[in-house]
Amino acid sequence: MPIKIPDHLPAVDVLHRENIFVMTQGRAVTQDIRPLQILLVNLMPKKIQTEVQFSRLLGNTSLQIELELIAPKSHTPQNTPPEHLQAFYKTFDDVKDRNFDGCIITGAPVEHLPFEQVDYWEELCAIMEWTKKHVHSTFHICWGAQAGLYYHYGIPKKALDAKLFGVYPHQVEYKRSILFRGFDDTFYVPHSRHTTVDRARIEAVPELQILSSSPQAGVYAVYARQHKQIFITGHSEYDADTLDQEYRRDLDAGKPIAKPEHYYTDDDPGQAPVVTWRAHANLLFCNWLNYFVYQTTPYDLSMIPEGVETVD
Repeated sequence: MPIKIPDHLPAVDVLHRENIFVMTQGRAVTQDIRPLQILLVNLMPKKIQTEVQFSRLLGNTSLQIELELIAPKSHTPQNTPPEHLQAFYKTFDDVKDRNFDGCIITGAPVEHLPFEQVDYWEELCAIMEWTKKHVHSTFHICWGAQAGLYYHYGIPKKALDAKLFGVYPHQVEYKRSILFRGFDDTFYVPHSRHTTVDRARIEAVPELQILSSSPQAGVYAVYARQHKQIFITGHSEYDADTLDQEYRRDLDAGKPIAKPEHYYTDDDPGQAPVVTWRAHANLLFCNWLNYFVYQTTPYDLSMIPEGVETVD
């Protein structure tokens, strides 16, 4: 089944060119199916690029997905046209009385700031608190994962000595985890961040389970069993050229930046990137949608506050 997104969202044309089945509003109303209601809390500055990345992954499943987009009203993005936000985005106030099968909270380029100094921090805290009773499963990405671990469990982020920038090998630690069902012994994930979360602080919280990690990138996936939260520290959703764009941008701005590791052909920035993470990115999101959302979410969304049996 396809992903259902607004008729004129730019992602529609991109996904059609990639042969990903997209269903617009006009066609979806003719089908007698309850699609999964997925909320994307888009904190990234280039919102159109991020919409495409997540729509691509959500649309590559056998489930029908209805995607709702929101962005903080307390922040004005500099890299997305205002008319795009007006046409396709709602605010938290617009959706807070609804329930959702799943929610994705994206990363954001604000890790240099203490959480409380981010201009939309209070609004994001309200959203994260709301997800506990209005969302069946919440998927936190990169800075969104650090923010979630800090808000829900008091785990702070800490600065790295040098930016973690590249594509790194990972392993599954918790072999029973169905989030990583079908994964190879080693899989690759892009990272781009200056901060991390200390493993010992996570292990000290009984409600949290580390699922996957990397020798270079540290803890990658954490699951909060009782609260149906998943925290992912990397960027499996990235396009082939996302790290390259970031690298060129910083070079042009005269910022100190090392080339992304394990990324270019022959480790040469003059050659094309080698995509080593796409298959596992699709499997990660398929597993989340299937096992953590579709298989356990109530058919009647009004029952979400009552909770259902959780899974590993």
